[in-house]
Amino acid sequence: MREKNLFDLLAAVSKKTAHKTKPTQPACQPFSLESLAAEVVRCARCSLRLGADRVVFGEGNLQAKLIFVGDAPGVDEDLQGRPFVGAAGQLLNKILAAAEIKREEIYLTNVIKCRPPENRKPQPEEVAVCREHLRRQIELIRPAIIVCLGSFAARALVNNAAGANPARGRWCELNGVRMLPTFHPAELLLDPAKKKPVWQDIQQVRDAYRLLTF
Repeated sequence: MREKNLFDLLAAVSKKTAHKTKPTQPACQPFSLESLAAEVVRCARCSLRLGADRVVFGEGNLQAKLIFVGDAPGVDEDLQGRPFVGAAGQLLNKILAAAEIKREEIYLTNVIKCRPPENRKPQPEEVAVCREHLRRQIELIRPAIIVCLGSFAARALVNNAAGANPARGRWCELNGVRMLPTFHPAELLLDPAKKKPVWQDIQQVRDAYRLLTF
């Protein structure tokens, strides 16, 4: 039971020792990122858009220093058009609260912007298309840290460019951006034993992020 409620307990403790963070939300949305979002909505370079209800572009602070990248939208994300709103997203919210990181001050997105049918694994040509969208998205937001949630996101962001297998919990750097792969929250729902190593990873992220915001 203690393992199951790990992030709830940590979040409760953090409320007593919360640190004030500097506001980073911009007053208005940059037109260039808005244009990219509109372009992605119109994208028909693969078949995923035909089967998806909505494009899940991403959400959060458009000037975020910290981005979390998952693999692809699920059922709830497809219905709402928002990333990380299902069961895995609720667990991610608890992880962020435990680390004293506000969801609204970071940016959340996925490698794939449209839900694959039956949540199947994306095909290489689909990854190639959406990875370009993600690359431009990251260039516009200009984060200092990216957390890769799951091996799929890690391979898409790190392995493709660095030519090495990204290891969970180990920092790497790409184009001046620090990246840390960890398990996807969905994996924690299936295997609660992975919560402890994820918390160790998130503590690293929290400490690095605080150096940028305090």
